[in-house]
Amino acid sequence: MIDVENLTKYYGRSLAIENVSFSLDEGKILGLLGPNGAGKSTTMNIITGYISADRGTVRIDGIDMFEKPLEAKKKIGYMPEVPPLYNDMTVEKYLAFMFNLKKVRLPMKAHLDKICQDTQIEDVRGKIIKYLSKGYKQRVGLAQALIGDPPVLILDEPTAGLDPAQIIEMRKLVRELGKNHTVIMSSHVLSEVQAVCDKIIVINKGTVAADAFTSELTGTGSGTSKLRLIVEGREKSVLALLKRISGVTDVSGRGETERGCYEFIVESNTDVRRPVYRALAKADYNILNMSPVALSLEETYLDIISGKYSEKEADDDDGDIQA
Repeated sequence: MIDVENLTKYYGRSLAIENVSFSLDEGKILGLLGPNGAGKSTTMNIITGYISADRGTVRIDGIDMFEKPLEAKKKIGYMPEVPPLYNDMTVEKYLAFMFNLKKVRLPMKAHLDKICQDTQIEDVRGKIIKYLSKGYKQRVGLAQALIGDPPVLILDEPTAGLDPAQIIEMRKLVRELGKNHTVIMSSHVLSEVQAVCDKIIVINKGTVAADAFTSELTGTGSGTSKLRLIVEGREKSVLALLKRISGVTDVSGRGETERGCYEFIVESNTDVRRPVYRALAKADYNILNMSPVALSLEETYLDIISGKYSEKEADDDDGDIQA
């Protein structure tokens, strides 16, 4: 549905982004992350056709944004961080105005009724926008993005400035929209991205630093970076043995869980479950529990922007006991 290839953009002599490439399938939600000034907004503005690129291509449902911009833009609903609202209009008149501005050819009343229902703003349709709460204004901004039923939604910080209850409601809305739309969402709230998005792109210093499914970045995918173990045996001896296993970067003891049994957290740069099992079995220590510990997205994100993540991924050796 969305294909971005080798986007490069300069502002004067300053390089904003370089060779940014990624793709997103239909019906998926993508989280776009990165530090301030990393190039997220530039990337989103190019995808929406708001600004041009110096190099590269953007295709929306197979349509080239730079060759056929009007056709490509019809496929996109865009909600900027500060929605483009006319505060002196009622919600009803504003949505009708945007409907006509976009030259939508759907039956207006039925279409706007459905959008108001989907975004849960039916009870404020007759109210003037400037008197609405921040949460309702965000919903109205989302409603205008849905006008014309575009297959692609691009949401820039959709929960910015909302209170906790409003954030939860907006998350639910985005998840529901993801069932019928392809969504790109920018956010600085990493727990929000982890809860909502299927896939994550991290842009750092103008380039793509990570492109993976959310489960892969949080340790719930095929590999593990942390293991929780409960082992029956002498605590100090087990601790020393675990530290000698190749691929293990750190081991911490968490104390006795029951008589003669101890809990350990094993950190590694590869999947060490098999060598851990072999080493403990050979030493005649009983493993009562071995389970992966999911990383928070915050932990992985910090590794990515510091350059540690790629180093971990490059090392895919199963490891074994060192001599």
